Amino acid sequence: MKHIFTAMLLLTTIFTASAQDAEIGIDQQIDQAFAPISDFFFNLIFFNVFGIPFVLLLLVFSALFFTIYFGFPNFRYFGNAIQTVRGKYEDIENHGAKVLYGEDGIANGVDLNKVDIEQHIENLDNDLAVNNDIVDTIRDESSAGEVSHFQALATAVSGTVGNGNIAGVALAIALGGPGATFWMIVCGLLGMSTKFVECTLGVQYRDVGEDGTVYGGPMYYLTKGLKERGFAVLGKIAAVIFAIFCIGGSFGGGNAAQSNQATIVLKELFSLESTGAGFWIGVVIAVLVGVIIIGGIKRIAQVTEKVVPFMAIMYLAACFYIIAINFSLLDDAFALIMEEAFNPTAIGVGGVIGVLLVGFKRAAFSNEAGAGSASIAHSAVRTKYSASEGLVALLEPFIDTVVICTMTALVIIIFNFGGFFEYGGDGSGAVIIDGMSYEGAGITSKAFHEYIPFSNVFLTIAVVLFAVSTMISWSYYGLQSWKFLFGRGKVADLVYKLLFLSFIVIGAAANMGSIWQFSDAMIFAMIFPNMVGLFFLFPVVKKQLRRYLDAIKLKREALS
Repeated sequence: MKHIFTAMLLLTTIFTASAQDAEIGIDQQIDQAFAPISDFFFNLIFFNVFGIPFVLLLLVFSALFFTIYFGFPNFRYFGNAIQTVRGKYEDIENHGAKVLYGEDGIANGVDLNKVDIEQHIENLDNDLAVNNDIVDTIRDESSAGEVSHFQALATAVSGTVGNGNIAGVALAIALGGPGATFWMIVCGLLGMSTKFVECTLGVQYRDVGEDGTVYGGPMYYLTKGLKERGFAVLGKIAAVIFAIFCIGGSFGGGNAAQSNQATIVLKELFSLESTGAGFWIGVVIAVLVGVIIIGGIKRIAQVTEKVVPFMAIMYLAACFYIIAINFSLLDDAFALIMEEAFNPTAIGVGGVIGVLLVGFKRAAFSNEAGAGSASIAHSAVRTKYSASEGLVALLEPFIDTVVICTMTALVIIIFNFGGFFEYGGDGSGAVIIDGMSYEGAGITSKAFHEYIPFSNVFLTIAVVLFAVSTMISWSYYGLQSWKFLFGRGKVADLVYKLLFLSFIVIGAAANMGSIWQFSDAMIFAMIFPNMVGLFFLFPVVKKQLRRYLDAIKLKREALS
Protein backbone atom coordinates (compact mmCIF):
# COMPACT_ATOMS: atom_id res chain seq x y z
CA MET A 1 0.00 0.00 0.00
CA LYS A 2 2.95 2.31 0.60
CA HIS A 3 3.63 2.44 -3.17
CA ILE A 4 -0.01 3.27 -3.89
CA PHE A 5 -0.03 6.20 -1.46
CA THR A 6 3.30 7.43 -2.87
CA ALA A 7 1.95 7.33 -6.42
CA MET A 8 -1.22 9.18 -5.43
CA LEU A 9 0.85 11.80 -3.60
CA LEU A 10 3.00 12.24 -6.71
CA LEU A 11 -0.07 12.91 -8.85
CA THR A 12 -1.46 15.35 -6.31
CA THR A 13 1.86 17.21 -6.30
CA ILE A 14 1.99 17.38 -10.09
CA PHE A 15 -1.53 18.75 -10.42
CA THR A 16 -1.30 21.28 -7.57
CA ALA A 17 2.36 22.31 -7.22
CA SER A 18 1.98 25.42 -9.33
CA ALA A 19 -1.67 26.17 -8.69
CA GLN A 20 -0.90 29.43 -6.90
CA ASP A 21 0.59 30.93 -10.05
CA ALA A 22 -2.50 32.31 -11.74
CA GLU A 23 -0.60 33.90 -14.61
CA ILE A 24 0.11 30.62 -16.39
CA GLY A 25 -2.29 27.97 -17.64
CA ILE A 26 -2.84 24.51 -16.24
CA ASP A 27 -0.74 22.95 -19.04
CA GLN A 28 2.30 24.97 -18.00
CA GLN A 29 1.66 24.30 -14.31
CA ILE A 30 1.68 20.54 -14.92
CA ASP A 31 4.78 20.78 -17.09
CA GLN A 32 6.73 22.80 -14.52
CA ALA A 33 5.86 20.31 -11.78
CA PHE A 34 6.67 17.26 -13.91
CA ALA A 35 9.98 18.42 -15.47
CA PRO A 36 12.16 17.88 -12.34
CA ILE A 37 10.81 14.33 -11.98
CA SER A 38 11.62 13.65 -15.63
CA ASP A 39 15.16 15.04 -15.29
CA PHE A 40 15.86 12.93 -12.20
CA PHE A 41 14.91 9.60 -13.76
CA PHE A 42 16.61 10.41 -17.08
CA ASN A 43 19.93 11.17 -15.39
CA LEU A 44 19.60 8.09 -13.19
CA ILE A 45 19.08 5.60 -16.03
CA PHE A 46 21.29 7.01 -18.78
CA PHE A 47 24.63 7.04 -16.96
CA ASN A 48 27.65 6.90 -19.26
CA VAL A 49 30.46 4.37 -19.60
CA PHE A 50 33.27 5.64 -21.85
CA GLY A 51 30.96 8.42 -22.97
CA ILE A 52 28.15 6.06 -24.05
CA PRO A 53 24.97 5.29 -22.06
CA PHE A 54 25.59 1.88 -20.49
CA VAL A 55 22.02 0.76 -21.07
CA LEU A 56 22.50 1.13 -24.84
CA LEU A 57 25.72 -0.90 -24.73
CA LEU A 58 23.89 -3.61 -22.79
CA LEU A 59 21.04 -3.63 -25.26
CA VAL A 60 23.15 -3.77 -28.41
CA PHE A 61 25.67 -6.38 -27.30
CA SER A 62 22.94 -8.58 -25.82
CA ALA A 63 21.01 -8.50 -29.09
CA LEU A 64 24.17 -9.32 -31.02
CA PHE A 65 24.94 -12.24 -28.69
CA PHE A 66 21.45 -13.76 -29.03
CA THR A 67 21.53 -13.31 -32.80
CA ILE A 68 24.78 -15.28 -33.08
CA TYR A 69 23.97 -17.88 -30.41
CA PHE A 70 20.63 -18.84 -32.00
CA GLY A 71 22.04 -18.87 -35.52
CA PHE A 72 20.46 -15.67 -36.82
CA PRO A 73 16.83 -16.54 -35.99
CA ASN A 74 15.74 -13.15 -37.33
CA PHE A 75 16.44 -14.45 -40.85
CA ARG A 76 16.53 -18.22 -40.47
CA TYR A 77 13.06 -18.64 -38.93
CA PHE A 78 11.26 -15.72 -40.52
CA GLY A 79 9.21 -18.07 -42.72
CA ASN A 80 8.27 -20.27 -39.76
CA ALA A 81 7.08 -17.19 -37.92
CA ILE A 82 4.79 -16.19 -40.80
CA GLN A 83 3.34 -19.70 -41.03
CA THR A 84 2.73 -19.83 -37.27
CA VAL A 85 0.80 -16.55 -37.35
CA ARG A 86 -1.24 -17.90 -40.27
CA GLY A 87 -2.21 -20.92 -38.16
CA LYS A 88 -0.49 -23.51 -40.33
CA TYR A 89 0.82 -25.39 -37.29
CA GLU A 90 -2.26 -24.99 -35.13
CA ASP A 91 -2.99 -28.72 -35.15
CA ILE A 92 0.31 -29.63 -33.48
CA GLU A 93 0.06 -26.70 -31.08
CA ASN A 94 -3.47 -27.13 -29.82
CA HIS A 95 -5.23 -30.21 -31.14
CA GLY A 96 -2.56 -32.62 -32.30
CA ALA A 97 -2.90 -35.23 -29.57
CA LYS A 98 -6.68 -35.34 -29.80
CA VAL A 99 -6.71 -35.73 -33.55
CA LEU A 100 -3.96 -38.31 -33.69
CA TYR A 101 -5.09 -40.47 -30.79
CA GLY A 102 -8.82 -39.96 -30.83
CA GLU A 103 -11.14 -39.70 -27.84
CA ASP A 104 -10.29 -43.22 -26.67
CA GLY A 105 -6.56 -42.54 -26.61
CA ILE A 106 -5.81 -45.26 -29.17
CA ALA A 107 -3.34 -44.29 -31.86
CA ASN A 108 -5.02 -44.01 -35.24
CA GLY A 109 -2.37 -42.28 -37.27
CA VAL A 110 1.17 -40.95 -37.42
CA ASP A 111 2.39 -39.58 -34.10
CA LEU A 112 3.01 -35.92 -34.84
CA ASN A 113 3.43 -35.18 -31.15
CA LYS A 114 6.16 -37.73 -30.67
CA VAL A 115 8.41 -35.12 -29.08
CA ASP A 116 5.88 -34.35 -26.35
CA ILE A 117 4.84 -37.97 -25.82
CA GLU A 118 8.43 -39.06 -25.33
CA GLN A 119 9.01 -36.25 -22.86
CA HIS A 120 6.01 -37.30 -20.78
CA ILE A 121 7.11 -40.95 -20.88
CA GLU A 122 10.58 -39.98 -19.70
CA ASN A 123 9.15 -37.95 -16.84
CA LEU A 124 7.07 -40.91 -15.70
CA ASP A 125 9.92 -43.41 -16.12
CA ASN A 126 7.75 -45.40 -18.47
CA ASP A 127 9.34 -46.31 -21.80
CA LEU A 128 6.80 -48.97 -22.78
CA ALA A 129 3.54 -47.33 -23.69
CA VAL A 130 1.51 -44.17 -24.05
CA ASN A 131 -1.57 -44.31 -21.88
CA ASN A 132 -4.71 -42.26 -21.68
CA ASP A 133 -3.43 -40.18 -18.73
CA ILE A 134 -0.52 -38.87 -20.82
CA VAL A 135 -2.78 -38.04 -23.74
CA ASP A 136 -5.15 -36.18 -21.39
CA THR A 137 -2.22 -34.28 -19.92
CA ILE A 138 -1.20 -33.11 -23.39
CA ARG A 139 -4.73 -32.01 -24.12
CA ASP A 140 -4.82 -30.02 -20.86
CA GLU A 141 -1.57 -28.24 -21.76
CA SER A 142 -2.98 -27.15 -25.09
CA SER A 143 -5.94 -25.41 -23.48
CA ALA A 144 -3.82 -22.78 -21.70
CA GLY A 145 -4.01 -19.25 -23.00
CA GLU A 146 -6.62 -16.65 -23.82
CA VAL A 147 -5.86 -15.37 -27.34
CA SER A 148 -4.67 -16.63 -30.72
CA HIS A 149 -1.20 -16.11 -32.20
CA PHE A 150 -2.53 -13.33 -34.41
CA GLN A 151 -4.34 -11.61 -31.54
CA ALA A 152 -1.24 -11.81 -29.34
CA LEU A 153 0.88 -10.36 -32.15
CA ALA A 154 -1.68 -7.62 -32.84
CA THR A 155 -1.84 -6.69 -29.15
CA ALA A 156 1.94 -6.62 -28.81
CA VAL A 157 2.39 -4.75 -32.10
CA SER A 158 -0.17 -2.20 -30.95
CA GLY A 159 2.06 -1.68 -27.91
CA THR A 160 5.16 -1.14 -30.03
CA VAL A 161 3.74 0.43 -33.19
CA GLY A 162 2.76 3.82 -31.90
CA ASN A 163 3.90 7.38 -32.06
CA GLY A 164 7.47 6.18 -31.75
CA ASN A 165 7.01 5.37 -35.43
CA ILE A 166 5.74 8.82 -36.31
CA ALA A 167 7.08 11.23 -33.72
CA GLY A 168 10.07 9.10 -32.67
CA VAL A 169 11.40 8.75 -36.21
CA ALA A 170 10.96 12.48 -36.82
CA LEU A 171 12.84 13.14 -33.59
CA ALA A 172 15.66 10.79 -34.65
CA ILE A 173 16.07 12.49 -38.04
CA ALA A 174 15.74 15.98 -36.59
CA LEU A 175 18.55 15.22 -34.12
CA GLY A 176 20.77 12.81 -36.06
CA GLY A 177 19.94 13.44 -39.69
CA PRO A 178 19.15 10.77 -42.32
CA GLY A 179 21.96 8.50 -41.06
CA ALA A 180 19.94 7.71 -37.92
CA THR A 181 17.62 5.68 -40.17
CA PHE A 182 20.36 3.16 -40.97
CA TRP A 183 21.10 2.54 -37.31
CA MET A 184 17.41 2.24 -36.53
CA ILE A 185 17.15 -0.56 -39.11
CA VAL A 186 20.21 -2.33 -37.69
CA CYS A 187 18.76 -2.09 -34.19
CA GLY A 188 15.44 -3.45 -35.44
CA LEU A 189 17.05 -6.48 -37.08
CA LEU A 190 19.12 -7.30 -33.99
CA GLY A 191 16.13 -6.69 -31.75
CA MET A 192 14.22 -9.49 -33.49
CA SER A 193 16.49 -12.01 -31.76
CA THR A 194 16.06 -10.44 -28.33
CA LYS A 195 12.30 -10.34 -28.75
CA PHE A 196 12.31 -14.03 -29.69
CA VAL A 197 14.14 -14.95 -26.47
CA GLU A 198 12.05 -12.90 -24.05
CA CYS A 199 8.68 -13.86 -25.52
CA THR A 200 9.53 -17.57 -25.52
CA LEU A 201 10.36 -17.24 -21.83
CA GLY A 202 7.15 -15.31 -21.25
CA VAL A 203 5.06 -18.28 -22.39
CA GLN A 204 7.33 -20.90 -20.81
CA TYR A 205 7.02 -19.54 -17.26
CA ARG A 206 3.53 -18.03 -17.29
CA ASP A 207 0.94 -18.61 -14.60
CA VAL A 208 -2.61 -19.67 -15.44
CA GLY A 209 -5.28 -18.80 -12.88
CA GLU A 210 -8.19 -21.04 -11.93
CA ASP A 211 -10.48 -19.03 -14.19
CA GLY A 212 -8.10 -19.43 -17.14
CA THR A 213 -6.64 -15.93 -16.90
CA VAL A 214 -2.98 -15.88 -17.91
CA TYR A 215 -0.32 -13.97 -15.98
CA GLY A 216 3.06 -13.75 -17.67
CA GLY A 217 6.07 -11.65 -18.51
CA PRO A 218 9.53 -11.01 -17.05
CA MET A 219 8.13 -10.92 -13.50
CA TYR A 220 7.31 -14.61 -13.79
CA TYR A 221 10.30 -15.92 -15.72
CA LEU A 222 12.59 -14.01 -13.38
CA THR A 223 11.03 -15.54 -10.25
CA LYS A 224 10.33 -19.05 -11.54
CA GLY A 225 13.21 -19.40 -13.98
CA LEU A 226 15.94 -18.15 -11.68
CA LYS A 227 14.55 -20.26 -8.85
CA GLU A 228 15.14 -23.31 -11.07
CA ARG A 229 18.74 -22.17 -11.42
CA GLY A 230 19.17 -21.79 -7.66
CA PHE A 231 18.97 -17.99 -7.60
CA ALA A 232 15.53 -17.54 -6.06
CA VAL A 233 16.37 -14.36 -4.12
CA LEU A 234 18.00 -12.68 -7.11
CA GLY A 235 14.98 -13.62 -9.21
CA LYS A 236 12.52 -12.09 -6.77
CA ILE A 237 14.52 -8.86 -6.48
CA ALA A 238 14.89 -8.53 -10.26
CA ALA A 239 11.19 -9.27 -10.75
CA VAL A 240 10.12 -6.56 -8.32
CA ILE A 241 12.47 -4.02 -9.91
CA PHE A 242 11.15 -4.91 -13.35
CA ALA A 243 7.53 -4.60 -12.25
CA ILE A 244 8.17 -1.14 -10.78
CA PHE A 245 9.85 0.09 -13.96
CA CYS A 246 7.21 -1.54 -16.16
CA ILE A 247 4.52 0.38 -14.31
CA GLY A 248 6.60 3.51 -14.91
CA GLY A 249 6.94 2.54 -18.57
CA SER A 250 3.19 2.15 -18.87
CA PHE A 251 2.75 5.64 -17.45
CA GLY A 252 5.49 7.11 -19.66
CA GLY A 253 6.32 5.64 -23.08
CA GLY A 254 3.13 3.60 -23.29
CA ASN A 255 0.90 6.43 -22.21
CA ALA A 256 2.06 10.01 -21.59
CA ALA A 257 4.30 10.09 -24.69
CA GLN A 258 1.39 8.87 -26.80
CA SER A 259 -1.15 11.38 -25.49
CA ASN A 260 1.51 14.08 -25.86
CA GLN A 261 1.84 13.52 -29.60
CA ALA A 262 -1.88 13.05 -30.13
CA THR A 263 -2.40 16.40 -28.42
CA ILE A 264 0.18 18.12 -30.61
CA VAL A 265 -1.59 17.17 -33.86
CA LEU A 266 -5.08 17.79 -32.45
CA LYS A 267 -4.11 21.28 -31.28
CA GLU A 268 -2.59 22.02 -34.68
CA LEU A 269 -5.61 20.65 -36.58
CA PHE A 270 -8.14 22.69 -34.60
CA SER A 271 -5.83 25.70 -34.03
CA LEU A 272 -6.18 25.40 -30.26
CA GLU A 273 -3.95 27.93 -28.52
CA SER A 274 -5.57 27.93 -25.10
CA THR A 275 -3.18 27.35 -22.20
CA GLY A 276 -5.51 24.61 -20.97
CA ALA A 277 -6.22 22.90 -24.30
CA GLY A 278 -3.80 20.03 -23.65
CA PHE A 279 -5.38 19.28 -20.29
CA TRP A 280 -8.88 18.96 -21.73
CA ILE A 281 -7.74 16.92 -24.73
CA GLY A 282 -6.09 14.58 -22.23
CA VAL A 283 -9.32 14.28 -20.28
CA VAL A 284 -11.24 13.27 -23.43
CA ILE A 285 -8.62 10.69 -24.43
CA ALA A 286 -8.55 9.33 -20.87
CA VAL A 287 -12.31 8.74 -20.95
CA LEU A 288 -12.04 6.93 -24.30
CA VAL A 289 -9.17 4.69 -23.15
CA GLY A 290 -10.84 4.07 -19.79
CA VAL A 291 -13.90 2.56 -21.47
CA ILE A 292 -11.72 0.13 -23.43
CA ILE A 293 -9.28 -1.06 -20.75
CA ILE A 294 -12.02 -2.17 -18.37
CA GLY A 295 -12.51 -5.31 -20.47
CA GLY A 296 -9.03 -6.84 -19.91
CA ILE A 297 -6.86 -8.72 -22.40
CA LYS A 298 -9.73 -10.32 -24.32
CA ARG A 299 -11.36 -6.95 -24.95
CA ILE A 300 -7.99 -5.40 -25.79
CA ALA A 301 -7.22 -8.25 -28.22
CA GLN A 302 -10.61 -7.85 -29.91
CA VAL A 303 -10.00 -4.15 -30.40
CA THR A 304 -6.36 -4.32 -31.46
CA GLU A 305 -6.77 -7.14 -33.97
CA LYS A 306 -9.12 -4.82 -35.87
CA VAL A 307 -7.57 -1.41 -35.21
CA VAL A 308 -3.88 -2.31 -35.63
CA PRO A 309 -4.03 -3.78 -39.16
CA PHE A 310 -6.33 -0.96 -40.27
CA MET A 311 -4.19 1.86 -38.93
CA ALA A 312 -0.95 0.26 -40.14
CA ILE A 313 -2.31 -0.26 -43.66
CA MET A 314 -3.77 3.24 -43.76
CA TYR A 315 -0.53 4.84 -42.64
CA LEU A 316 1.71 2.71 -44.87
CA ALA A 317 -0.52 3.36 -47.90
CA ALA A 318 0.03 7.10 -47.44
CA CYS A 319 3.78 6.57 -47.10
CA PHE A 320 3.87 4.37 -50.21
CA TYR A 321 1.93 7.02 -52.14
CA ILE A 322 4.37 9.78 -51.21
CA ILE A 323 7.37 7.59 -52.04
CA ALA A 324 5.77 6.48 -55.33
CA ILE A 325 5.18 10.01 -56.61
CA ASN A 326 8.78 10.81 -55.67
CA PHE A 327 10.21 7.50 -56.88
CA SER A 328 13.06 9.21 -58.71
CA LEU A 329 14.32 10.47 -55.33
CA LEU A 330 14.23 7.06 -53.62
CA ASP A 331 17.76 6.03 -54.60
CA ASP A 332 19.00 9.46 -53.53
CA ALA A 333 17.29 9.00 -50.15
CA PHE A 334 18.91 5.61 -49.52
CA ALA A 335 22.28 6.93 -50.69
CA LEU A 336 21.97 9.84 -48.24
CA ILE A 337 21.00 7.45 -45.43
CA MET A 338 24.10 5.33 -46.00
CA GLU A 339 26.40 8.33 -46.41
CA GLU A 340 25.11 10.12 -43.31
CA ALA A 341 25.25 6.93 -41.20
CA PHE A 342 29.05 6.95 -41.38
CA ASN A 343 29.71 10.61 -42.15
CA PRO A 344 26.96 12.62 -40.40
CA THR A 345 26.62 16.33 -41.03
CA ALA A 346 23.72 17.08 -38.65
CA ILE A 347 24.50 19.96 -36.30
CA GLY A 348 25.66 18.80 -32.89
CA VAL A 349 25.18 15.07 -33.49
CA GLY A 350 28.80 14.32 -32.58
CA GLY A 351 30.02 12.06 -35.38
CA VAL A 352 29.27 8.41 -36.13
CA ILE A 353 28.84 7.41 -32.49
CA GLY A 354 26.40 10.25 -31.97
CA VAL A 355 24.16 9.37 -34.90
CA LEU A 356 24.39 5.65 -34.00
CA LEU A 357 23.18 6.40 -30.47
CA VAL A 358 20.30 8.51 -31.75
CA GLY A 359 19.20 5.75 -34.13
CA PHE A 360 19.53 2.93 -31.62
CA LYS A 361 17.80 4.89 -28.88
CA ARG A 362 14.77 5.75 -30.95
CA ALA A 363 14.52 2.24 -32.47
CA ALA A 364 14.76 0.58 -29.06
CA PHE A 365 12.10 2.92 -27.70
CA SER A 366 9.86 2.11 -30.66
CA ASN A 367 10.14 -1.70 -30.78
CA GLU A 368 10.94 -2.27 -27.07
CA ALA A 369 13.07 -5.34 -27.80
CA GLY A 370 15.02 -6.06 -24.63
CA ALA A 371 12.57 -4.24 -22.37
CA GLY A 372 10.50 -7.39 -21.93
CA SER A 373 7.14 -5.62 -22.16
CA ALA A 374 5.82 -7.50 -25.19
CA SER A 375 6.31 -10.88 -23.48
CA ILE A 376 3.44 -9.91 -21.17
CA ALA A 377 1.02 -9.83 -24.09
CA HIS A 378 2.52 -12.85 -25.84
CA SER A 379 2.26 -14.97 -22.70
CA ALA A 380 -1.53 -14.98 -23.08
CA VAL A 381 -1.42 -16.99 -26.33
CA ARG A 382 -3.10 -20.38 -26.73
CA THR A 383 -0.25 -22.81 -27.33
CA LYS A 384 1.74 -25.56 -25.64
CA TYR A 385 4.95 -24.71 -27.48
CA SER A 386 6.51 -21.62 -25.91
CA ALA A 387 8.96 -21.19 -28.80
CA SER A 388 6.08 -20.91 -31.28
CA GLU A 389 5.15 -17.57 -29.77
CA GLY A 390 8.79 -16.55 -29.58
CA LEU A 391 9.01 -16.95 -33.34
CA VAL A 392 5.82 -14.96 -33.80
CA ALA A 393 7.24 -12.21 -31.60
CA LEU A 394 10.38 -11.74 -33.70
CA LEU A 395 8.12 -10.28 -36.39
CA GLU A 396 7.40 -7.26 -34.20
CA PRO A 397 10.69 -5.35 -34.55
CA PHE A 398 10.62 -6.10 -38.27
CA ILE A 399 7.11 -4.68 -38.68
CA ASP A 400 7.69 -1.81 -36.32
CA THR A 401 11.22 -0.65 -37.13
CA VAL A 402 12.41 -2.16 -40.39
CA VAL A 403 9.14 -1.45 -42.22
CA ILE A 404 7.10 1.31 -40.58
CA CYS A 405 9.92 3.42 -39.14
CA THR A 406 11.84 3.23 -42.40
CA MET A 407 8.80 4.32 -44.40
CA THR A 408 8.32 7.34 -42.15
CA ALA A 409 12.00 8.21 -42.42
CA LEU A 410 11.93 8.05 -46.22
CA VAL A 411 8.93 10.39 -46.36
CA ILE A 412 10.67 12.97 -44.13
CA ILE A 413 14.00 12.70 -45.98
CA ILE A 414 12.34 13.04 -49.41
CA PHE A 415 10.38 16.01 -48.10
CA ASN A 416 13.54 17.70 -46.88
CA PHE A 417 15.26 17.42 -50.24
CA GLY A 418 13.42 20.73 -50.66
CA GLY A 419 15.61 22.19 -47.91
CA PHE A 420 12.75 22.91 -45.51
CA PHE A 421 14.77 22.47 -42.31
CA GLU A 422 18.32 21.96 -41.09
CA TYR A 423 19.23 18.55 -39.66
CA GLY A 424 20.20 18.82 -36.02
CA GLY A 425 17.68 21.60 -35.39
CA ASP A 426 17.92 23.18 -31.96
CA GLY A 427 19.56 20.09 -30.47
CA SER A 428 16.45 19.04 -28.56
CA GLY A 429 14.38 17.65 -31.43
CA ALA A 430 12.71 20.79 -32.77
CA VAL A 431 13.37 22.23 -36.23
CA ILE A 432 12.35 25.46 -37.94
CA ILE A 433 10.08 25.05 -40.98
CA ASP A 434 8.70 28.17 -42.70
CA GLY A 435 9.71 30.27 -39.71
CA MET A 436 7.86 28.13 -37.17
CA SER A 437 9.15 25.51 -34.72
CA TYR A 438 8.02 21.92 -35.23
CA GLU A 439 8.85 18.77 -33.29
CA GLY A 440 7.90 15.10 -33.33
CA ALA A 441 4.65 14.35 -35.12
CA GLY A 442 4.50 17.98 -36.24
CA ILE A 443 7.50 17.39 -38.54
CA THR A 444 5.90 14.28 -40.04
CA SER A 445 2.66 16.19 -40.48
CA LYS A 446 4.44 18.91 -42.49
CA ALA A 447 6.02 16.26 -44.73
CA PHE A 448 2.64 14.62 -45.38
CA HIS A 449 0.96 17.95 -46.03
CA GLU A 450 3.44 18.70 -48.81
CA TYR A 451 2.13 15.79 -50.90
CA ILE A 452 -1.36 14.85 -49.69
CA PRO A 453 -4.27 17.33 -49.61
CA PHE A 454 -5.96 17.53 -46.21
CA SER A 455 -3.21 15.29 -44.82
CA ASN A 456 -3.46 17.14 -41.51
CA VAL A 457 -6.80 15.41 -40.95
CA PHE A 458 -5.45 12.08 -42.14
CA LEU A 459 -2.32 12.17 -40.01
CA THR A 460 -4.24 13.35 -36.99
CA ILE A 461 -6.46 10.27 -37.26
CA ALA A 462 -3.40 8.06 -37.67
CA VAL A 463 -1.58 9.59 -34.70
CA VAL A 464 -4.64 9.31 -32.45
CA LEU A 465 -5.21 5.66 -33.48
CA PHE A 466 -1.55 4.84 -32.89
CA ALA A 467 -1.71 6.56 -29.53
CA VAL A 468 -4.90 4.90 -28.31
CA SER A 469 -3.88 1.40 -29.42
CA THR A 470 -0.51 1.78 -27.71
CA MET A 471 -2.10 3.05 -24.52
CA ILE A 472 -4.63 0.23 -24.22
CA SER A 473 -1.92 -2.39 -24.75
CA TRP A 474 0.44 -0.76 -22.28
CA SER A 475 -2.35 -0.51 -19.73
CA TYR A 476 -2.39 -4.31 -19.79
CA TYR A 477 1.40 -4.51 -19.37
CA GLY A 478 1.36 -2.11 -16.44
CA LEU A 479 -1.64 -3.79 -14.82
CA GLN A 480 0.03 -7.19 -14.94
CA SER A 481 3.06 -5.72 -13.18
CA TRP A 482 0.80 -3.98 -10.67
CA LYS A 483 -0.95 -7.28 -9.93
CA PHE A 484 2.42 -8.92 -9.39
CA LEU A 485 3.32 -6.32 -6.75
CA PHE A 486 -0.01 -5.68 -5.06
CA GLY A 487 -2.14 -8.76 -5.74
CA ARG A 488 -4.97 -9.57 -8.10
CA GLY A 489 -7.81 -7.79 -6.33
CA LYS A 490 -10.35 -5.45 -7.92
CA VAL A 491 -9.46 -2.51 -5.68
CA ALA A 492 -5.76 -2.71 -6.64
CA ASP A 493 -6.76 -2.90 -10.32
CA LEU A 494 -8.94 0.18 -10.00
CA VAL A 495 -6.17 2.20 -8.32
CA TYR A 496 -3.76 1.35 -11.15
CA LYS A 497 -6.25 2.24 -13.87
CA LEU A 498 -7.00 5.61 -12.28
CA LEU A 499 -3.28 6.39 -12.06
CA PHE A 500 -2.81 5.27 -15.66
CA LEU A 501 -5.62 7.50 -16.91
CA SER A 502 -4.19 10.42 -14.92
CA PHE A 503 -0.90 10.15 -16.81
CA ILE A 504 -2.78 10.51 -20.08
CA VAL A 505 -3.75 13.98 -18.89
CA ILE A 506 -0.20 14.73 -17.71
CA GLY A 507 1.24 13.71 -21.07
CA ALA A 508 -1.24 15.83 -22.96
CA ALA A 509 -0.49 18.90 -20.87
CA ALA A 510 3.32 18.75 -20.50
CA ASN A 511 5.81 19.59 -23.25
CA MET A 512 7.48 16.99 -25.44
CA GLY A 513 10.95 17.33 -23.92
CA SER A 514 10.10 16.37 -20.35
CA ILE A 515 7.58 13.69 -21.34
CA TRP A 516 9.96 11.91 -23.71
CA GLN A 517 12.83 12.10 -21.23
CA PHE A 518 10.69 10.39 -18.60
CA SER A 519 9.39 7.88 -21.15
CA ASP A 520 12.88 6.97 -22.35
CA ALA A 521 14.06 6.53 -18.77
CA MET A 522 11.22 4.17 -17.81
CA ILE A 523 11.36 2.03 -20.96
CA PHE A 524 15.14 1.65 -20.86
CA ALA A 525 15.16 1.01 -17.10
CA MET A 526 13.22 -2.20 -17.75
CA ILE A 527 16.18 -3.54 -19.72
CA PHE A 528 18.41 -3.94 -16.63
CA PRO A 529 16.32 -6.52 -14.69
CA ASN A 530 15.03 -8.15 -17.88
CA MET A 531 18.53 -8.94 -19.13
CA VAL A 532 19.25 -10.77 -15.87
CA GLY A 533 16.55 -13.26 -16.81
CA LEU A 534 17.54 -13.53 -20.47
CA PHE A 535 21.18 -14.35 -19.72
CA PHE A 536 20.31 -16.93 -17.08
CA LEU A 537 17.59 -18.64 -19.12
CA PHE A 538 18.57 -18.50 -22.80
CA PRO A 539 19.53 -22.25 -22.75
CA VAL A 540 15.87 -22.98 -21.90
CA VAL A 541 14.86 -21.09 -25.02
CA LYS A 542 17.18 -23.19 -27.18
CA LYS A 543 15.64 -26.38 -25.81
CA GLN A 544 12.10 -25.14 -26.45
CA LEU A 545 13.00 -24.00 -29.96
CA ARG A 546 14.35 -27.45 -30.79
CA ARG A 547 11.19 -29.04 -29.36
CA TYR A 548 8.91 -26.90 -31.56
CA LEU A 549 10.99 -27.31 -34.72
CA ASP A 550 11.08 -31.09 -34.19
CA ALA A 551 7.29 -31.14 -34.00
CA ILE A 552 7.03 -29.15 -37.25
CA LYS A 553 9.51 -31.49 -38.90
CA LEU A 554 7.50 -34.56 -37.87
CA LYS A 555 4.35 -33.03 -39.27
CA ARG A 556 6.01 -32.29 -42.60
CA GLU A 557 7.35 -35.84 -42.80
CA ALA A 558 3.90 -37.23 -42.07
CA LEU A 559 2.35 -35.17 -44.84
CA SER A 560 5.03 -35.93 -47.40
